[in-house]
Amino acid sequence: MITLAEGLRLPTNGLDYTILALYFIVVLGIGFAAKRSVRTSLDFFLSGRSLPAWVTGLAFVAANLGATEILGMAANGAQYGAYTVHWYWIGAIPAMVFLGLVMMPFYYGSKVRSVPEFLLHRFGPSSHLLSSIIFAVSSVLIAGVNLYAMAIVLQALLGWPQWVAIVVAGFFVLAYITIGGLTSAIYNEVLQFFVILAALIPLTVVGLKRVGGWDGLTHSLNSSHGDAFLTAWKGTGIGEGNPLGANWLTIVLGLGFVMSFGYWTTNFAEVQRALSAKNLSAAKRTPLIAAFPKIFIPMVVVVPGLIALVMEPTLGKSKDGLQYNDAIPVLMRDLLPNGVLGIAVTGLLAAFMAGMAANVSSFNTVFTNDIWAAYLKKGREDAYYLKTGRVVTAVGVLIGMGTAFIASSFSNIMNYLQTLFSFFNVPLFVVFIIGMFWKRTSAAAGFWGLLSGTAAAMVNYFWFYKQGIIAIPSDQGANFVSSIVAFVVGALVMVVVTLATKPRPAESLAGLVYGTRSPGMEELPAEGDDAWYRKPALLGWGAVVLAAVCYIPFSF
Repeated sequence: MITLAEGLRLPTNGLDYTILALYFIVVLGIGFAAKRSVRTSLDFFLSGRSLPAWVTGLAFVAANLGATEILGMAANGAQYGAYTVHWYWIGAIPAMVFLGLVMMPFYYGSKVRSVPEFLLHRFGPSSHLLSSIIFAVSSVLIAGVNLYAMAIVLQALLGWPQWVAIVVAGFFVLAYITIGGLTSAIYNEVLQFFVILAALIPLTVVGLKRVGGWDGLTHSLNSSHGDAFLTAWKGTGIGEGNPLGANWLTIVLGLGFVMSFGYWTTNFAEVQRALSAKNLSAAKRTPLIAAFPKIFIPMVVVVPGLIALVMEPTLGKSKDGLQYNDAIPVLMRDLLPNGVLGIAVTGLLAAFMAGMAANVSSFNTVFTNDIWAAYLKKGREDAYYLKTGRVVTAVGVLIGMGTAFIASSFSNIMNYLQTLFSFFNVPLFVVFIIGMFWKRTSAAAGFWGLLSGTAAAMVNYFWFYKQGIIAIPSDQGANFVSSIVAFVVGALVMVVVTLATKPRPAESLAGLVYGTRSPGMEELPAEGDDAWYRKPALLGWGAVVLAAVCYIPFSF
């Protein structure tokens, strides 16, 4: 999954470890401070729906900014060049805006505690249970990736044995989530967002200075990799070749629509942050606020990957040498002095913990509410489910410690994560989008659409691609195709099954289908929420326009 080369050991000293220790103390302090607000299971799982939009917005983007994102997107930058920006400007922003403007009124207005619970209301228990199991499995898989990847990185950079890194980080994540619930996770994610930026910004600035600024970087890469390497669209015509192994159609449909909307609109690790907002207006603004920092993340994640490629031209060239995953660690080793190095290590560790905490906190919510309370232990008192949530948190961390070894065959960690998203998130999105906009969709269609879409993605990837039945140039290209296949198959199955079965009564779909209303959706905005700069439509379309403008320097 991730292999770091020998010789990356960082020259850390007491100052660096002091910074790291202070960070751990603050993390636990936030956990204990949040404990006072946890009195019910709603407080533990959704922060009592009490948090302001700016907090949930920063937590929303931080939950996605895990170290697998940082290391993986830097690796993609080194391997694929400027094509990597597609994951942000077409592969994130439109979907985040769609979530805020279109889907959050349904999620928040129906007062559900999780994404699978929405499927319970719309399609019934079969789809609910299947989606809950799928989401629980994917959550611990992704949490495990963060934990294992962190252990490998800290072993290479600091010399920590893998088991020490796993135990230390796992303990702190377990401690602050178990103590303070989602509130603790979210406020720590806000802290982690700024710590991560404090690590990445100096790395980018110093790195650019070392390679002669942006002009020096572009000149070096154009000379070594050709003019197309720093453009986002050149070479993406159908039948043309490019490092990404994808054309404009698979980028727009596979990444920009199917994978992106599938991830951002159905991934409960993200949606949970918006559901914890204090009212509907704040919930809608959560992903829209998060979209603005997300637009600029490539500047401190993808660009360092390009810088590393100039500083270490052998990156990814030899199986036994430096790999693309080494891009960020190489820059940390070669560019940062002590003190700043401690901040960088802390930022990397914070990113791992943010990614893992987001998945663990969503896992404990889904397992407790959507599996345990819904099908195994119904009707217990609230204190019982609060205690269960804390126990399940510990179980999730322990399972996460063992799951990432499944990904050991992947040389680029983002390839693995995108594979999981094509398997699990895309079929969910099919069910959501059709069920939300087609009132006729039946309960049976939701179940069979979800099951067939998941199966189709796996068959395409493991059989057609891995067995060489169809030729796709890269794992990422295969993921885009798998996503399209999952969407098309799931949609076709839903249409056929719907036409062959009875629809639900229209009166039972209030607030669950576009064009209908539920009492929760009639909520009046809080004082100040009607200010022009807080208008969701303005924030959403502003983010889309800004993302489009960012493409201009990378399009020629």
